[in-house]
Amino acid sequence: MSDSNNRLMPNPLINNLIFQLQGVQSGNIWLGTNFTKKLSQLGNDDYFEKPNGLNSIAEVINHLTVWRRDAISKITTGKGAVTDLDPSNWPGNACLQELGWELIYRDYQVSLSALIEVLEGKTDDFLEERYYDIDFKGSYPYSFALYGLLHHDIYHLGQIATLIRILEHNKKR
Repeated sequence: MSDSNNRLMPNPLINNLIFQLQGVQSGNIWLGTNFTKKLSQLGNDDYFEKPNGLNSIAEVINHLTVWRRDAISKITTGKGAVTDLDPSNWPGNACLQELGWELIYRDYQVSLSALIEVLEGKTDDFLEERYYDIDFKGSYPYSFALYGLLHHDIYHLGQIATLIRILEHNKKR
């Protein structure tokens, strides 16, 4: 990006990261789908199905919410609180069924809005500031966590697409 474009668009890196996070959620992105499109293909009974013993879609969405909340914690406190072994990371389908899909999905949406709100107050320089990562046991730039979170979302979007295909296949039997 040229210097004149940088003056016109302050914080292009943060703005682009926000744009990508929103795009994967509900935008028109190159891969042709997003979370909103994929999740709209499902009926109420589908969210908690565990096809072939795999994670349910509700479990995946909750997992994404947990890591978004942890990213917000990293940004606001300089340190995350969740590890891969944290019970909140994958609490189990029965626990999530008690909460219900509406609450799980609302928390997921709220976590994205909260993350974007925190990021909107940051400059591009923030991406090179450091936080302590308890999973990786070291100091990392925020760009590591935030781009990792975007990659994590995309990975699990693919997982959800696969789960939906399996659910559809199983219904045809």
